[in-house]
Amino acid sequence: MNAFEVKDMTCGHCVSTITKAVNALDPSARVRIDLVAHYVEIESSDKHAAQWGDVIKEAGYTPVAIQAGARTVVTSVAPVRRGCCCG
Repeated sequence: MNAFEVKDMTCGHCVSTITKAVNALDPSARVRIDLVAHYVEIESSDKHAAQWGDVIKEAGYTPVAIQAGARTVVTSVAPVRRGCCCG
């Protein structure tokens, strides 16, 4: 399991973009995204965390790898907006 905090993921379009980018590299990957917490979790048997970080970066976002189970909840912090239609 690979987990990332993506603070510049701000809307449904961002979620869709990241999901499509992950599925382009591994169509069988399972992607779970919590938009409010800016949390992306990717489960894949074929790829490693560094590769997923690169995929998210190439989609226009800034992922920060986090330990699985160490999920942080972001409260009252404005996300850095970049690369999205709403930013």
